[in-house]
Amino acid sequence: MPANFPEIWLTRVIENITTTDSAPWLDGITEVESPVVTFGAGTQTEKNVVHIPRSNFNPDVLINNTTYPIALQDYTDDEVVVALDKYQTKATSLSDDDAMGASYDKIDVITSKHTKSMQKTKYRKALHAIAPSAAGTDKFVIATTGANDGTGRKRMRFEDLVAIREQFANMADGEGIVEGIRLVLSAQHEADMMLDRERFADKFVNHASGKVAPMIAGLKVYTYAGSPLYANDGTKKAYGAAKVATDSYASVAFLEDNIAKKTGNTKQYFSKAEDNPTTQSNALNYRHYFMAVPAEDKYIGAVVNGTV
Repeated sequence: MPANFPEIWLTRVIENITTTDSAPWLDGITEVESPVVTFGAGTQTEKNVVHIPRSNFNPDVLINNTTYPIALQDYTDDEVVVALDKYQTKATSLSDDDAMGASYDKIDVITSKHTKSMQKTKYRKALHAIAPSAAGTDKFVIATTGANDGTGRKRMRFEDLVAIREQFANMADGEGIVEGIRLVLSAQHEADMMLDRERFADKFVNHASGKVAPMIAGLKVYTYAGSPLYANDGTKKAYGAAKVATDSYASVAFLEDNIAKKTGNTKQYFSKAEDNPTTQSNALNYRHYFMAVPAEDKYIGAVVNGTV
């Protein structure tokens, strides 16, 4: 087995995490410039943190945010110290035959589940963190107003997208936001827009490709299956909470310049087959750090299901 086997595989995982983007709604969001600092390296309490100038970051958003309740570690008059979320995969057994002389195709087959699991989880948590906990000053939670879908739920319609734009335009502190607004449609709301073809034909949805137009009513529109859950009182449920009948998956809107994103370190944990005489196989898993949250607790919104 090549002496640099673990390093080769780690490099490939890092490359895939960097280049495989399953959340296009975060494309173009600038990474926080501050370098990542590691505390407790190699221990169970290891953390990746970033020091962010306080003028560029509002610590209240992290104190109140239900996804990152302890992300704010410390702050002074000049900076905020923020901990990135830690994502870990369970160890995978790997035979010497699979490991020795493995090509990139073999590496990708074995490590892809680790990479995809971390990507899927971190983006779901990111969208949950960006969504408002409830309506408030310069943030909103509104309900769909379309026709009954047969279950008592009101479908999303074009007028609801206009209402989102109006919410941002009426934000006093934002002095009327009209550009740079991104809308991440839930799978259900995307389907609603596809059904509205009698009025809009292919103007808002390309029915051949099944994709919603990238720009509707001045909003940059994306779709994503990992939408956050909201209770029927318009409050966001905790990440990972179980869905009940009265909950709804929400579409999320945000001002792109108000999102703080940071990718931290990716580490590989590896034990050699020669150290495991009973199984005679290698074992490896990964740890990855990431954060995407509103820089300020404002300029964000959600659209939940209205009811008849």
